[in-house]
Amino acid sequence: MVDIQTLRRELKEIQDHFPTWTLDNAFVHWFLRAFLVTDDEVAARSVTGVSHDKGVDAVYTDAAVGKVFVLQGKCHFTNKAPQEKRADILDFARLSQRLSDSDAVFAAYKENIDPLVGRKLVEAREQIRKRRFSLHLYYVTTGACSSPLKDEAEAETAQANCSADISILDRKEILTLLTDYLRGAAPPVPFLDLPIDPRGLVGSDGVIQRFDQKTDIESWILSMSGRDVGHLYKIAGDRLFARNIRGFLGDTAINDGMKDTIKESPENFWYFNNGITIVCDSARKTAERGQAVLRVSNPQIINGQQTSRTLHKNAEQKASVLVRVISIPRGKGSQETQFERLVSSIVAATNWQNAILPSDLRSNDARQVRLERDLAKLRYHYLRKRQTKGEAKRQLGNQYWFRIKKEELAQAVAACEFDPEVVRSGKEGLFKAPYYDEIFNNRLVFHYLAAYWLSRVVKNNASGFPDRAYAKWLVLHFVWKRLSKALLQKGVSTAFRSECERNRWNRHLDTAVSQIYLATLKFYKTKRGKGAKAVDISNFFYRSKQHLAFETFWLSKANNRRTKVKRNLARFLDEMKKAAQ
Repeated sequence: MVDIQTLRRELKEIQDHFPTWTLDNAFVHWFLRAFLVTDDEVAARSVTGVSHDKGVDAVYTDAAVGKVFVLQGKCHFTNKAPQEKRADILDFARLSQRLSDSDAVFAAYKENIDPLVGRKLVEAREQIRKRRFSLHLYYVTTGACSSPLKDEAEAETAQANCSADISILDRKEILTLLTDYLRGAAPPVPFLDLPIDPRGLVGSDGVIQRFDQKTDIESWILSMSGRDVGHLYKIAGDRLFARNIRGFLGDTAINDGMKDTIKESPENFWYFNNGITIVCDSARKTAERGQAVLRVSNPQIINGQQTSRTLHKNAEQKASVLVRVISIPRGKGSQETQFERLVSSIVAATNWQNAILPSDLRSNDARQVRLERDLAKLRYHYLRKRQTKGEAKRQLGNQYWFRIKKEELAQAVAACEFDPEVVRSGKEGLFKAPYYDEIFNNRLVFHYLAAYWLSRVVKNNASGFPDRAYAKWLVLHFVWKRLSKALLQKGVSTAFRSECERNRWNRHLDTAVSQIYLATLKFYKTKRGKGAKAVDISNFFYRSKQHLAFETFWLSKANNRRTKVKRNLARFLDEMKKAAQ
């Protein structure tokens, strides 16, 4: 369950990286990262982290959208959210007037302010006055704020000499945002306007609306032009698909078929395509410049990413798309649980044009999102969603050193801890019960990396030897059994990982693994049988409990590699322990 103490644990982790920061500073950093900024370093630079800041805890400018964001954060961890002080909120709201007023008024406000905050506000004022950037104030708190007080604050910002507004998010909204953050659906898309395509509609305002009195779920069905659907991706980018179970799959047969329809018979696209499904917090029909639109807040396309991305690349006004919008109530306890369960069920039920794999259904699991974040701190890009290589590289940028697919990690951990036959039975089975919960059990990130890098060493040693490839999971299991006690120590694990990251395979470990491979091949020749009953090597290592039979062989007189392997594994561990000191 996500509660105020869950947030506190998140903030404590941020403080570990920024020891001089207060909890309020950490809270503002977290909010920036969860709500406004995709880059962690940009978020950190935006935080002032100083005293004498006059309530300005962060300043962030987004030139792409022409906005300046100024934040103030308040942390309260009592079980009951305390009411925020009226004076604090209204004083922060009046900052919009001070930033847009005369030089004399601004200079008076800046007196005795911290120099860092002063510089940030001067830069913000320049953007607002000279470049006509709009100003958005965020007062974020784990306390409570009444609706009348929020209205008063909005009235204050309305008096500014610039385009300005204020958002006050209190505990309920912060915990909802925290839930999305932990699920990998942050930062959100604040809102989108869905232009309604009226072509072909008779006796209707263009929208079918349904309200379920039992669940308070409200739904809309409408048509949009293909160009407008594609434009949604241009506006919101990848954030629009955060709750989708996959990334863009590229040139699949289904996607190629969509492109052909758009090119050859766009008027038939509405009939051939399943449309897109959007979940949101709320929606209302309005009009912008004479165009009827459905305005949706915090939207997520949970089915139709391939359609949206294909239409973005192949914009076509003649094509129309069926759009289903579902507004699901959110809040504490059972209501939030209902939201998560319903979204997961809709995703599973509607994403069937491109085949869904068990691993896809786990991609938004909170454990996968947490692992993605923990690995990112070590400069690893963890691919928890299936997508094209080009898509992954585009998202990767230059800030990560290594890339790991969740399927690779699952195979490595499973081979270390289970019967190797489980891994050889297929990687998708690892994302089903009971294996998934045992593999991804919130163990420490360096435990995962120890298993991953050991699997890389084992696989590397099989390169160029076709027969070794069949035995690789058994070899990994065998080596892990002898090294795991040491490799699960943080210092030793870090030393081993650092060596592997520099593409330096430890020669003692390499020698030991090579010897174990040779022993497995002798084991195969001894146990495969003779003549017509001989078992092919591709099937031999597929057998259940074969790792136990190999342990027996390893201790037998037929194996003459024990001493050499034991000596080299001991030397490897000695070197790692020395490097860890």
